[in-house]
Amino acid sequence: MTTGRALDALNFFLADVRDGLGPYLAVYLLAAHNWDAGSIGVALAASGVAGLLAQAPGGMLVDALRARRGLIAVAAAIVAATCIAVPLMPGFWPVLLSQVVSGAAASVFAPAIAALTLGVAGRAAFTRRTGRNESFNHAGNAFAAATAGGLSYFFGPIVVFWLLAIMAVLSIAAVLRIPAAAIDHDVARGLEAGGARAASAPSAWSALLASRPLLVFAGCVALFHAANAAMLPLVGQKLAQTDAAQATALMSVCIVAAQVVMVPMALLVGARADTWGRKALFLGGFCVLAARGGLYTLSDDPFWLVGVQLLDGVGAGLFGALFPIIVADLTRGTGHFSAALGAIATAQGIGASLSVGAAGFIVVWGGYSMAFLVLAGIAVLGALVFWRMMPETSPDLTTAGSHARLSPKEA
Repeated sequence: MTTGRALDALNFFLADVRDGLGPYLAVYLLAAHNWDAGSIGVALAASGVAGLLAQAPGGMLVDALRARRGLIAVAAAIVAATCIAVPLMPGFWPVLLSQVVSGAAASVFAPAIAALTLGVAGRAAFTRRTGRNESFNHAGNAFAAATAGGLSYFFGPIVVFWLLAIMAVLSIAAVLRIPAAAIDHDVARGLEAGGARAASAPSAWSALLASRPLLVFAGCVALFHAANAAMLPLVGQKLAQTDAAQATALMSVCIVAAQVVMVPMALLVGARADTWGRKALFLGGFCVLAARGGLYTLSDDPFWLVGVQLLDGVGAGLFGALFPIIVADLTRGTGHFSAALGAIATAQGIGASLSVGAAGFIVVWGGYSMAFLVLAGIAVLGALVFWRMMPETSPDLTTAGSHARLSPKEA
């Protein structure tokens, strides 16, 4: 297996492991154990809070270590174990603990994969290779969701937990097929190939705080996920109320539909982000997210909900591919790539945790339509902030990329 194929396989099999149980857990707890929306929100938020606390240290660890392949393998093994634990111990506190452990372990996946990709592909090919990574990630999510939907029809929602554990094991096999010699560990940190090397110590929080573009981007990422994270779990709950027996299968249809759309979106970013620029594409993702939140309120029909979920493929597909590319632009030459990814992913975790935690209580207070409209309003706010305050970061579309990049001295 070539290095490129090994990266393809890693992104494919790790797709569902990276994202965790999420909406599947919401459906399982509601349909199989009659949890209320507030308790489900707390359980889902636990994973986000744990990931939030682990993101920045995880990114610094990825910068500091050369054993990035081993780090991914260990984290995947931990996630597999927590998946198996949930159906065996479905009480509130065991589920809460499993989500904390899983969220903390999964926090290293995004920065470690991005670092491996940068170290293997190099700076010039990073945008295209990142688009390919995300396309395989979304294809893996679609495969896992379709498989989970089919198997759950015969075996019930519990099958999702075993499927995710199997994919975690396969992702371990894939990452170990990437040759260690193929990775330039200095470039993987964000240093220039053949240039001056930054200090080997992990970055501090100043890597985020010293750069206005990084700070603005972190805020926009938080707003994007504050609007987005709760939408699919809420759709899953609505589907479960309509037909509890088919809720997992219907949720899988929603996820597959979105993931299929995400594949061409990721490829579009890989092919065009260098020439069209990052800003226009990212702003488009915000606009689609706002429209999605409003459309969910128009009908409870399962076919309508699945149709609206296609828009998630556009918004999240653009975001997922652009996120590491923009951070790589802003940290170029500093050696702080993974630390900055982790720091901004902390902002992402804040937004996501607030979203899923608060949405359940908004549903209890004002209903599902109210929750979706609040989420859509947050997306509109994020779009306005990004449009007004975020600079273009593509080096090809700026003056040597200088005004939108974190300098080594700032880091």
